[in-house]
Amino acid sequence: MTDKIEGHGGDLALAALRAYGVTEMFTLSGGHVFPIYDAAHKADFPIYDVRHEQSAVFAAEAVAKLQRRPGLAVLTAGPGVTNGISGLTSAFFNASPVLVMGGRAPAFRWGSGSLQEIDHVPLVAPVTKYAATVTATDEIPAEIGRALTAALTAHRGPAFLDLPLEVLFSSEDVAAPGAPAVPVIEADPDEVARAAALLAEAERPVIIAGSDVWGGNAIDELRAAAETLQIPVFTNGMGRGALPPGHPLGFAKARRPALSEADVVAVIGTPLDFRLNFGEFDPAQVIHIVDAPSQRAGHVQAAVSPAGDLRRILAAIAGHTGKRTDHAEWINGLRAAEDAGKTRDAEAMAAESDPIKPARVYGELRKVLAPDAVTIGDGGDFVSYAGRYLEPAQPGTWLDPGPYGCLGTGMGYAMGARVTYPDRQICVLMGDGAAGFSLMDAESLVRQNLPVVIVVGNNGIWGLEKHPMRAMYGYDVAADLQPGLRYDDVVKALGGAGETVEKSADLGPALNRAFDSGVPYLVNVLTDPEDAYPRSSNLA
Repeated sequence: MTDKIEGHGGDLALAALRAYGVTEMFTLSGGHVFPIYDAAHKADFPIYDVRHEQSAVFAAEAVAKLQRRPGLAVLTAGPGVTNGISGLTSAFFNASPVLVMGGRAPAFRWGSGSLQEIDHVPLVAPVTKYAATVTATDEIPAEIGRALTAALTAHRGPAFLDLPLEVLFSSEDVAAPGAPAVPVIEADPDEVARAAALLAEAERPVIIAGSDVWGGNAIDELRAAAETLQIPVFTNGMGRGALPPGHPLGFAKARRPALSEADVVAVIGTPLDFRLNFGEFDPAQVIHIVDAPSQRAGHVQAAVSPAGDLRRILAAIAGHTGKRTDHAEWINGLRAAEDAGKTRDAEAMAAESDPIKPARVYGELRKVLAPDAVTIGDGGDFVSYAGRYLEPAQPGTWLDPGPYGCLGTGMGYAMGARVTYPDRQICVLMGDGAAGFSLMDAESLVRQNLPVVIVVGNNGIWGLEKHPMRAMYGYDVAADLQPGLRYDDVVKALGGAGETVEKSADLGPALNRAFDSGVPYLVNVLTDPEDAYPRSSNLA
């Protein structure tokens, strides 16, 4: 890279973005940000566009999650930015290093009523790690550097910059951006040693590992720690697959006996939120290992809570040389519970009943999904079953909305996943309620030749609301959708393909056709509306 870069604001921005490893942008066209498009066009920098700005941010977040580097969404001013706020918020909850660059009405006319004139920064500041307005063209590279450094520093998260019209369209020559320097947080070694000793000496220890273990590139260190100390591991979020199916310390079905009988529970790289009963594991002691002090739980009294780089913490735990308790009996007991749970699940996934049970959908999917397939959950009730019945074979292959629980991620996540992995299976698991948020962006996938398979669990209701409301009040309102609606016809009309499946026996052939099609293909499965997932959420 030369010592100087020159050009309009878009040229300066692109040079800085590339220095931080950004290789594509997701956007919905808007005149306020034309110079960024111009710079990308001149440099053959890929541009992927969508039909709703939230999909652009979700696509950028999928790239950030899967590749563990910055994802970029470029949004036009005003409603372009506000339409992307749900995506920003999801990225904030998911610790995803997304940069949203927004257009902004011209500063020299501020207050005169320019088109889409609104101050975005106060709106996005609560859900970003860095939010600012760039006030001069020559400041663009430095501001991008500050924003992305913040986004990449643990605890990771999104950043936002907006650029007034005249700042972006004007030209300057500035110093070329240097390589990024992201600080590493060192944990207190005494706290790490105490955590290691508690785990090693416990009679019935359990590890729960979450998305930050993947995001912090600490999968190998997690395995080493578990194997060295012989501790059973459960996972959630993008931690799923950290220990592959069949690993002697990997568990999924024995969570209830594990957490009710454990004497030490180490939660690593995931918050003590509703997915983990808010960290209430009495009488077990809780170890909360996090990537930054800000992530320590304030509502739980942890026995110890090391905060810092997860790779270094877990490597130190794996190197523990002190006293160790034999955990073989504990592991064997959990394995018996695990095997019993798998037997029950296998029976449910083979159910021949019509209407189709959601479990059967996942039984058929397990037969066709490759080990490196990326599965994307966008829904409530239907995706809850996915969390139970699908077991990712590799880490970094499971995308769900995360603890914020925002529907509408599906098509954006699918776009980001397909851009990341041109040759893998990409499968979106979508409730029929969630389909209403983003299905129009199947057209974006078709137009840009980004094939994915979309499986809609179509029960004609808002499943997580209808059944609980009935139980509470004896009736339900605002919980019905059109039964049997042909979501496959929607995708066909947008240029893709699809079919509706009403019989269990037809599921397997339909899924094979979908994965062989080479186009965005929607399998619309009519599922039993009376079959409700027994918990309010299984996004863990």
